[in-house]
This record gives sequence, C-alpha cells and structure tokens, in this order.
Amino acid sequence: MSFEAEADGHIIPLDAAVENGGEDKGPRPKILLLVGLAGCTGMDVISILEKMKIEVTDYNMTVTANSVEEHPKVYENINITYEFWGKELPLDKIEKAVLLSKEKYCAVNAMLSKSARITFDIIRHEG
Repeated sequence: MSFEAEADGHIIPLDAAVENGGEDKGPRPKILLLVGLAGCTGMDVISILEKMKIEVTDYNMTVTANSVEEHPKVYENINITYEFWGKELPLDKIEKAVLLSKEKYCAVNAMLSKSARITFDIIRHEG
C-alpha cells in the first residue's frame, strides 16, 4: 500500500493507514488535495497582499473537510481558516485578497469547488 510519487523532482511518500493495510509511512492521497488547496490559495493571498503593500508578520492556514458517507467518499464541505498577524491589518484588503484567490487565481479551488462547498474564515491578530 506504500507508494512514492515524484512531483517537480520531489519525492512524496504515500501510504494507507494501518487499519487499511498500510504502514502509515506517508499521507493518504485524498488529504493531499487539501494540502494542494492550502498551498495554492496561501501563495495567492500572500502574493496579493504584498502587491497591496500589506505587511503580514505571520500567517497560518487551517483546512478542515468532511466527506460523504458513501463511496467514493468525496469531500462535501471544506473550510479554510486564514490567520494573519501584523499591525493595523485592513480587513477589507485581506477579504479582497482571499476572494481574488478563491474566485480568480487558485486553480485547485476552482477544481475542488465543482464537487465540494468551500467556505472561509479570516482571523486577524494585532502585533
């Protein structure tokens, strides 16, 4: 059940959970869809904020999802929580950056949104 994938010259181990016959030597392929979504939108948002001259001192994203019960157990709902740290972070510009990523730039969001409802939350921390 263990595989290695090569992407852009990087090796990514994949494996099933022990209860499914694997050895848990790597993530499951399905979860990598969420990792791809986080990476895609995360890079977009930071790039857009930099162009807006918004200084973010730290940044974190959490992606959660639930699957339908029947096979294939596709993601039904996905939520992205964006957390930003910095001084005087303008909520309107952060929202604009997130929406631009969601609606225009992030190809992973465009693909996943055809089968799952994708929502987001924004949290700002001053300092």
